[in-house]
Amino acid sequence: MATGFDPSGRLPDAFTNLGTSSFTQFLSVAAPDLLPGRRPLPPGLSAGDVAPHGTTIVAISYAGGVVLAGDRRATMGNMIASRDIEKVHPADAYSLIGIAGTAGVGIELMRLFQVELEHYEKIEGVMLSVDGKANRLAAMIRQNLGAALQGLAVIPLFAGYDQAAADPARVGRIFSFDVAGGLYEETGYDAIGSGSLFAKAALKKRYRPGISAEEATRLAVEALYDAADDDTATGGPDLVRKIYPVVMTASAEGTHRLTEEQVSAIAEAVVNARHENPGG
Repeated sequence: MATGFDPSGRLPDAFTNLGTSSFTQFLSVAAPDLLPGRRPLPPGLSAGDVAPHGTTIVAISYAGGVVLAGDRRATMGNMIASRDIEKVHPADAYSLIGIAGTAGVGIELMRLFQVELEHYEKIEGVMLSVDGKANRLAAMIRQNLGAALQGLAVIPLFAGYDQAAADPARVGRIFSFDVAGGLYEETGYDAIGSGSLFAKAALKKRYRPGISAEEATRLAVEALYDAADDDTATGGPDLVRKIYPVVMTASAEGTHRLTEEQVSAIAEAVVNARHENPGG
């Protein structure tokens, strides 16, 4: 029997009263235990080796949109928990989300965010602005603060195509967050996760405003390669198992995931280039 149902099986008032455009707000009334941050946790800290952790995500804006890419490795302590986890997903028709941190909480948060945006659009009849989407995501992260302080932290990277942007150079927008729900708009590029320090160092040297989508995707794969070169928790292109980064774009045409063939061609070109110049 669902939470709040009476013996007759009637829906509780939260389901029949005038609705809210926020699905998470509805859940906080109808079934608060379904929200990741509202679940009781045992006292103490959760060690980093009890749950898989996702690692490096990079975002790069280009002329006409934004690229979001992530490696495929998840770790539990010093062990590889998964070699082919997917940490980059579409949030809606024009935006993308990538997760780093506790993988289970991150995937659940990402799915809840997708429902949040879809619910808003159905109730209001219009799509949230890019800034509105980023603010909604920040509020959801803030709700997970208690779990984050016990070691189950998740930090997303959000990127989207801004249909309302007056400046054509700013249609691809990138937002980062902190564990307390702080929201920060980034310029040009950003990275999160354990390999982010090395990925951003690579991007800092190579990025320039106005690059093409093709240049941005190549640069994203190169940044992930450099992160994997120095961070053991980040997985590089696996040519033997044919496991490559997930690379997605958001533009005026909507969100698009590059095919395995496209990403493998880019990854193999990067690896071949590093045979000649290992330092890039």
